[in-house]
Amino acid sequence: MNTITLQDKTFEVFINEKEITEIVNTVADSINNSKIEAPLFIAIMNGAFLFAADIMRKITIPNSEISFIKLSSYIGTKTSGEVNQLIGISNDITGRNIVVLEDIVETGITLDNIINLLKKENVNDIKIATLLFKPNSYKKDFLIDYVGKSIDNDFVLGYGLDYNELGRNLKHIYKLKN
Repeated sequence: MNTITLQDKTFEVFINEKEITEIVNTVADSINNSKIEAPLFIAIMNGAFLFAADIMRKITIPNSEISFIKLSSYIGTKTSGEVNQLIGISNDITGRNIVVLEDIVETGITLDNIINLLKKENVNDIKIATLLFKPNSYKKDFLIDYVGKSIDNDFVLGYGLDYNELGRNLKHIYKLKN
């Protein structure tokens, strides 16, 4: 299926399932080769759940763990500019090496909130891994350590990314068709 319609919008295939697998493998290999010790992966829900699952199946680092945090900043196809923490981290993460798993980094507002939250918990190190990165939208100056693929400012969905909570289940990533 090359195009789909969800509610009032039409989307076309942008990144197919095979390319997504290649991106995930590349990011996982980079993390595995980084020599980070006993990392705690923190997946940002809901969007990163598929990316996180696929990354974790590829991680070979001993004593790796995963936890989740749920944040929200989107209304339809636009970011609200505000991040609402919905579900927090329940484990003691003091002194841990953290790898944040994001589906997409755009402005960096969500990541800024996450990094500030993690710093308050006195973690040892914070690394950021993202499936997709929008460099033309990025407004922060902290390093994104592992970038799967840089993309333009198109609105995308599928493979965990959504449009009004729809489309997360799609095996390809689609972009809004003009």
